[in-house]
Amino acid sequence: MRMEDLSFDLDKIKFDEKGLVPAIVQDAHTLQVLTLAYMNRESLEITIREERTCFWSRSRQELWRKGETSGNTQKVTALIADCDYDAIVVLVDKKGPACHTGAESCFHNEII
Repeated sequence: MRMEDLSFDLDKIKFDEKGLVPAIVQDAHTLQVLTLAYMNRESLEITIREERTCFWSRSRQELWRKGETSGNTQKVTALIADCDYDAIVVLVDKKGPACHTGAESCFHNEII
């Protein structure tokens, strides 16, 4: 079954005052956190329809599909909302590194 065939009501998602919801992207196999990005309703609909990640770029104020220029794509295997419907976990099969720096995950700067 394709994700777009599921009958989840997107109106349940609580987008913030800017129309965004945080999306925590994890590797579907290792559960490593790859990145934290933001989705608006349109990018969430595209993600569901295309089964690959699409986000809203807060800095560029435009949609961006992961891997569009780098080729490092993320095929979505599951979308899971938290208990309040104000954050989403996106499980993906990734092709290539997640970070624009070339690191496997955007979370690679150890603090302590």
